[in-house]
Amino acid sequence: MRNRPIQDKAVAIPVIIDCDPGTDDAVALLLALASPELSVLAVTVVGGNVGLRQTLPNALALVALANAAVPVHAGADRPLLGQFTSEKRVHGADGLGGVVLPPGGPAAPGVAADAIRTILRTHPEPVTLIGIGPATNLALALVTEPALAARVSQIVLMSGAWGEGNVTPAAEFNAWSDPEALAILLASGRPLVFATLDLTAQALVTPARLAAWRALGNGRCLLAACDIQASVAPLPRFGGQGGALGTPLHDPCAVAWLIRPDLFTARACSVRMDLGPGPGRGRTVIDRWDRTGDPPNATVLETLDANGFFALLGHRLAHLP
Repeated sequence: MRNRPIQDKAVAIPVIIDCDPGTDDAVALLLALASPELSVLAVTVVGGNVGLRQTLPNALALVALANAAVPVHAGADRPLLGQFTSEKRVHGADGLGGVVLPPGGPAAPGVAADAIRTILRTHPEPVTLIGIGPATNLALALVTEPALAARVSQIVLMSGAWGEGNVTPAAEFNAWSDPEALAILLASGRPLVFATLDLTAQALVTPARLAAWRALGNGRCLLAACDIQASVAPLPRFGGQGGALGTPLHDPCAVAWLIRPDLFTARACSVRMDLGPGPGRGRTVIDRWDRTGDPPNATVLETLDANGFFALLGHRLAHLP
């Protein structure tokens, strides 16, 4: 059984979702599987928020929870250079905040980079790549067969920041985890869209928003999404120690932009990577005000209609099993 009937296959965007579930990846993946605007061709998995030993079964469980007939491929368990580092403080040891899902089926054969290349070669239309984890799998696919970049419609990423980072003062976690991979995507010549920390900070999960989701029904996907998000402690950066304002819901922003771009404003910018060994490593140098004179090579999402975003999420999650 497919995720939901595609209302109009002529307008459904063919996508590959590369992810590292991850509490926010879980909601992003369910949103994509619930949305007829997207035709999910495959899910590829990378080590990121937690190691591949956790992210792969998490992705398989989420796809099965949604009754989606979508292949899930295991990918890279480490960055192109250096060592793997997880973020268990936010996502818990299992990546889903301790929320136990029924196990999914087996992973599809082949590694993620090979699966991505095969789809790009054979699909009749250019494919959109959605990257909501470290960019290792996507970079491996494109750097090993650069001609396939012509078969990529666009690359939509939750990555980077123009202001403060969240893993170092300079860098956002996904960009910092494999900055060389992100530099490869920036050099690919394909249209890139960035949902940065500055954008996702506007998508705060609050107790009121979770309560509104729970009021929409008792489907297993909706309840799992609520429970997973409830496991994430509010952050001091967003009033977590006092007002408990909430915690950002990062990754679904990238998926939502493809579904409802009217919820966002955006700006064409030059984006470069800091690949040095110092404290700026992993920083996305985003020139929002044309100070460098470098030509724009990416679209950077700047503002979000947060109420509309959470309404979209609730509506779609409530229509899953």
